Amino acid sequence: MTDAAQPPVLQLRVVIEAEDYERAVEFYRDALGMPELMAYAEGGDDRVTILEAGRATIEIANPTHKRVIDELEAGGRPSQRVRLAFEVADGAGTTRRLADAGATVVAEPVETPWRSLNARLDAPAGLQITVFEELEGSEERALRDGFGTDAERD
Repeated sequence: MTDAAQPPVLQLRVVIEAEDYERAVEFYRDALGMPELMAYAEGGDDRVTILEAGRATIEIANPTHKRVIDELEAGGRPSQRVRLAFEVADGAGTTRRLADAGATVVAEPVETPWRSLNARLDAPAGLQITVFEELEGSEERALRDGFGTDAERD
């Protein structure tokens, strides 16, 4: 039984294996701007860096919605089963900065029907990522048809 004041999950940590560890750390820490919380080394070439990613959520999409997102963000190019999405303050500027840091732009920023500016990139460590800039708040979005929560629909 969990305490009501203490949620059962305290942190989401996504673990990514990166063949080119240095490049991946430089990209996500320096180019994307995720602050380093800690780094560990057990000896030899054993290394890990933990980066702060702000608030974490898990977006669960059925196959139809995944195809819709792939069509909107990337002209139909299918994404991987797991894709990281980073909310940023400047979608277009971040896309350019990440491209300059070595990411390949799959699709330039595009405004989605849910009022965010999304861009798709191939990034280090074999990840396809989305950077998105929210163009309206969640409270405002929730008032529009088709938005809200599943619990509100029951």
